[in-house]
Amino acid sequence: MSSAMTRRDFLKLAGAGVALGATSLIPGCAPTPAPEPTKAPTVAVPTAAAVPTLAKPTGKLSVYSALNETTNNEFVKAFQAANPGVTVEILPLAAAGELQTRIRTEKNSPKCDVFVGGSSEFHDPLGKEGLLEAYRSPSSGLVGDLFKEASGLWTGWYIGVFSFLYNTDRFGKEMANVKKPATWDDLIDPAWKGKIVYPDPVKTGGGYIFIATQVFRFKRDEDKAMEYMKKLHANIGQYAGTSPQAIQLVSQGQFIGAPNWAHDILTAKSQGNPIELLIPEQTATEVGAVSIVKGGPNLAAAKAFVDWVLTKEAGELNVKLSNRYSVRKDVALAAGVPTLDQVKMVDYDRQWATDNKDRLLKKWQAAVGL
Repeated sequence: MSSAMTRRDFLKLAGAGVALGATSLIPGCAPTPAPEPTKAPTVAVPTAAAVPTLAKPTGKLSVYSALNETTNNEFVKAFQAANPGVTVEILPLAAAGELQTRIRTEKNSPKCDVFVGGSSEFHDPLGKEGLLEAYRSPSSGLVGDLFKEASGLWTGWYIGVFSFLYNTDRFGKEMANVKKPATWDDLIDPAWKGKIVYPDPVKTGGGYIFIATQVFRFKRDEDKAMEYMKKLHANIGQYAGTSPQAIQLVSQGQFIGAPNWAHDILTAKSQGNPIELLIPEQTATEVGAVSIVKGGPNLAAAKAFVDWVLTKEAGELNVKLSNRYSVRKDVALAAGVPTLDQVKMVDYDRQWATDNKDRLLKKWQAAVGL
């Protein structure tokens, strides 16, 4: 008897528990209050003052720069204002190939902390040779994958479009019956014989990118590209040691035309030189890079410099000084500069062009007899 009563009592209690649980699902029924959770032990949260902060870099920073003098001076001034404990020493050489050679020569005892400017084709091989320090700046996330090396061996911060300039005075007087170049094929017209100055492709990024552009323009038929370069060679009066030097020679009227960078052409034109910019179809771009030399004297300052170069402020300063395109989408173009969508580009495989650079240059030297 007592056993049966106990069973009935149990079933009543079980049914009541189900009913109470169900009231939380029925509109209008108040849920059964949950038991108060056990409180976690109090943990002291450090105040802002207690969080360690990275010390600002100090000391001397050695920079190898392929940028022009004005940009170098303004960049140093702006960087030092943001990092007052750092003194910058710059070795300026507009020929990025010479800076690349210098870094290789000094590999056993690096003298340089940062390599800035010049196309990625000069930075990438140094990284593959183990001469660059991998560093992914916090701002590198704003840079598209096409404009940086994945592990941080180099990061692009500007874009240049390879173009053509001509001296308006001489062209008007001497070549009135010659059409202005709309394609690269127009440059092998015999009317240009001896009138073109071209940046040395062994020393300059632009000179080499132009050769690679022809390879891609001819659907990677290297023989056709070299035949074109051989015909162009017949019209070249001089190979300039740097791209700015070629612009200067055209501005002075010593030559009538030159393949060169659009941003540098626009900068020279704004200074009152009698030159004009043309962008032939099926052209290519450069990715101007910055990298840290492995084993350099001041790694902390080198990282700070890369961080600064990738800021919006540095991008805007570069556009103002040089008319280049920034890799950052929040940096506006310089006035009068065409958007990249307006330029007819060749299908340029940058990694292939970089990996085959030495081989193509030797092939070009054999083709033109240099």
